[in-house]
Amino acid sequence: MRFRYSKDKDGRTEKKAVVYTKNEHNIVAGDVDKEAAYICSRLRSEGYETYIVGGAVRDLMLGYKPKDFDIASAASPSQIKRVFRNSRVIGRRFRLVHVFFGNKIYELATFRSVKDGADGNTFGSIEEDVLRRDFSLNALFYDTERELVIDYVGGVDDIRKRIIHPIIPLDIIFRDDPVRMIRAVKYAAMTGFEIPPKLQNRIKTDRGLLEDISPSRLTEEIVKILNSSCPYNIVAALDSFGLYQYLQPNASRMMARDEQFKRRYMAAFEALSKDTGETKCSLRALIEDYIEANTDWTDVAADLFSETFFSARRFIMPMSPQRMELARALRQIFAGHGIVVKKSRPLYGGRDFHEYEPRAGTGS
Repeated sequence: MRFRYSKDKDGRTEKKAVVYTKNEHNIVAGDVDKEAAYICSRLRSEGYETYIVGGAVRDLMLGYKPKDFDIASAASPSQIKRVFRNSRVIGRRFRLVHVFFGNKIYELATFRSVKDGADGNTFGSIEEDVLRRDFSLNALFYDTERELVIDYVGGVDDIRKRIIHPIIPLDIIFRDDPVRMIRAVKYAAMTGFEIPPKLQNRIKTDRGLLEDISPSRLTEEIVKILNSSCPYNIVAALDSFGLYQYLQPNASRMMARDEQFKRRYMAAFEALSKDTGETKCSLRALIEDYIEANTDWTDVAADLFSETFFSARRFIMPMSPQRMELARALRQIFAGHGIVVKKSRPLYGGRDFHEYEPRAGTGS
């Protein structure tokens, strides 16, 4: 075990971080995505301190293969853009860089200062950047070249203790960003870690703050949940904390008053957790039971698909998925009833006219 030191405001040397070697953190270098490692190496060669950060480091320490590799660097977005021609700067207020390798996208963020609060966009140091992160298990930095884990907040110990520990004080953390409540419960459901009683109580006290979160941010969180390895566990945990009602209010109300609907609805997430096939459609889990209960499959009118589409879209509000993704989920549900949507063309008002292939055995 090593330590990282720096000067305090009075010029005195003080210990800032614990540095874990590869024999101590047990991350297997071969599990690190090669393009992510290349990005880190390239920026370091240009003189910019750069690390893999967040959930990827957590998953690597737990022995999982991360789906995504986020990267943090001392390089500014414009400097990153100059190094990687296959990149694009995104965002207006909070600027990030996406670096493209084929179908893969790597998100790079510049270290940010804490002086402007959680919503600030002032660049800073790694020591400031770590204090902007939500929970200690997501606040570790991995040096791909020297195979070191840099820990400013006791995240390694918390992972070993299997506990969700907030970095930001409890009276501030959710008022700065209410979505952190969803993330805390999601991380606990994904890892099996404990949420301490004080954090549980603060979530239950502050959960009403989620009412003011934009549909786009809620949509982003739902999509992450649906595409995770354990959507059933996450949705069940969010429901137990009273948070799922802010993500899917209509479904939550129906689950509260109809136990049979709840069992069927949750069964869809259980099936999704086990589905690894190429035809997997995550969005289908949100709408299938509602559609099944509210569609007359004996009356295949020309506008049935369109009517069902708009009904499903209202049901999953405030989530606002891409139109083609919702249509894809509906086509799979229709196909399960022997109704194959052959083609569509847009009509006035944004609705579509759909033609169907005849059902097998009908002769029509």
